[in-house]
Amino acid sequence: MPSEHNSKPAGRSIVLVNQSSGYLTVDIANAFAAAYERVTLVAGDLRENGRPLDPRVRVRRIAAYDRRSKTRRLLTWLRGTLGILWILLVRERRGEVLYFTNPPMAYLLAGVMRRPFSVVVYDIYPEALASVGIRTGNPLYRWWAARNRRLFRRARCVFTLSESMRVLLERYAAPEKIRVVHNWAALETRTPLPKTDNPFVREHGLEGRFTVLYSGNIGFTHSVEQLVALAARMSGDDRFRFVIVGEGGRKAALQEQARREGLHNCLFLTWQPAATLPHSLAAADVAVVTLSDGASGVSVPSKTYNLMAAGAPLLCIASPQTELSRLVETYDNGRCFRRDDLQGMQDYLEKLASDPARCAELRRNSLRASRDFTPENARIYVSSLY
Repeated sequence: MPSEHNSKPAGRSIVLVNQSSGYLTVDIANAFAAAYERVTLVAGDLRENGRPLDPRVRVRRIAAYDRRSKTRRLLTWLRGTLGILWILLVRERRGEVLYFTNPPMAYLLAGVMRRPFSVVVYDIYPEALASVGIRTGNPLYRWWAARNRRLFRRARCVFTLSESMRVLLERYAAPEKIRVVHNWAALETRTPLPKTDNPFVREHGLEGRFTVLYSGNIGFTHSVEQLVALAARMSGDDRFRFVIVGEGGRKAALQEQARREGLHNCLFLTWQPAATLPHSLAAADVAVVTLSDGASGVSVPSKTYNLMAAGAPLLCIASPQTELSRLVETYDNGRCFRRDDLQGMQDYLEKLASDPARCAELRRNSLRASRDFTPENARIYVSSLY
């Protein structure tokens, strides 16, 4: 940390509130632990992914987030919010609060508390409610928007993930209060193993194959079916292997489709252990990132940063008017396609498989880009509030 953070003022304390706390929250909590006297993390589930939580951080548990259905999401959001309220009123009564937007309504609790607070906006509400049919004319939408204007005036800082999100938030918060902090990779290494030395490649018979990798949720909005469609179109070209890693509600149907069509070039795997992640991502000659048509295009899926840290060229399935598309264009580390442009995706993959020099250039560009998205970004939260 910078030298001015080396001596901790007595009594300086902060409570971080995030129901679903992964490596990003852990890195942020650790950055605060290096500067503050007392740091508490209120979390439902805690995933450290290689960088452990600083033992000086006190953890208070609430209900874990359950994403298996809309009903479960809502119920665990409500239970989590009630747990947060109890902890802030009874267990952690002093110090400022840093709310993350999970649960989405958690930061609204700041309206009933007289203590300094800031908000980390990963998803912008009430705008995100449009996905369930709640739009600008709805009373809930209008009420939430009015609360945002009131609360964000009181907030010390409003943090968000991209310039596009900053623009949207300016309808609620003064521009000088908004800080953009880009996410970063979970991976520590930025020197990926060559495929010839990669145990994941050997285990799954990917030697000498041009590997197209998807690693993530396989739900109904993730466009993974486009990879199976590509595998079908390219099944006659034995250079290619399509590797789909993850779980989700769409996986069984896609596996059955691949079996029915005899797609021997398409491999489905379950979630890989954390220790295997650097090897599985480094196995990709091209890695796929998707945004559904209905998804917000103002932020970048967090997996993108891990893929870049692994040096993977990107094939993005998203509209051109997205932050993801702008990132790929800025760093020249891949291409972005609309979900129905299967011919364009096929042409892109075939061209890269025939042009090792261009593929190597894209790999270098991804690694270069990843240097702008490291855990050092967590210190911006501290310097903004310290």
